[in-house]
Amino acid sequence: MNDIKEGYVNSHTEHGITTIEFFHPHSNSLPAKMLDALAQEIHYAGTHDTKVVILRSAGNGAFCAGASFDELIAVKNEKEGTDFFCGFANVINAMRKCPKLIIGRIHGKCVGGGVGLAASVDYAIAGKEVEVKLSELAIGMGPFVVGPAIERKIGKSAFSQIAIDATLWRNADWAKQKGLFAEVHQSVHDLDESVYRLANTLAHSNPEAMAEMKKVLWQGTENWDSLLKERAKISGRLILSDFTKRAIETFKSKRKEKS
Repeated sequence: MNDIKEGYVNSHTEHGITTIEFFHPHSNSLPAKMLDALAQEIHYAGTHDTKVVILRSAGNGAFCAGASFDELIAVKNEKEGTDFFCGFANVINAMRKCPKLIIGRIHGKCVGGGVGLAASVDYAIAGKEVEVKLSELAIGMGPFVVGPAIERKIGKSAFSQIAIDATLWRNADWAKQKGLFAEVHQSVHDLDESVYRLANTLAHSNPEAMAEMKKVLWQGTENWDSLLKERAKISGRLILSDFTKRAIETFKSKRKEKS
């Protein structure tokens, strides 16, 4: 269990199922320490005695608002920016390399890096209220680090649509049609029932067969250790631009007015 000021990443294992849950008061956004803790928990689950992993965030509001804007504003140089975005790269690569199948419980708003997380699980189960958006271009950057994971799931055409029209929300049906979600459910009860039904089924399946299946599903991504770091450098440079700093400050001001 990793407790973090103003947020946490928790993990527990029961009946062969490891549930990893993250929380942050700002719509489950992810600061660097939480990204590091999330990558560590996923790695630990992959190397210890569990059969299947559930990735979820706390509550039924936003699944994940992506990067922490407070930390993005505080970035002072390209190295700091690259290091921050490498946090997302490390989480995606931890999920990619984890020999256990990962089920995602997706709910509410899913933005930027949050879409990257949803794309990196092996089987995403969502609620009907889910909306997804890649907002990076609207603040002067781009979904560079999470892009390969999202493109792998939904294809280049759909990825280009969601990346270019960065202010438009797409609903759960769109995401399911494009392949981001495997299932969409009408209620939280049905969502949870489906998540735990599949988890229990996999917990009684052959671990060796599931590990081999995982390798097959992720074939062609063997270069991601270097690729995602190179993408992090692009984001790390762009976060320093005056355009991006102003855009994030404007967004934060609007959020304060609404709260």
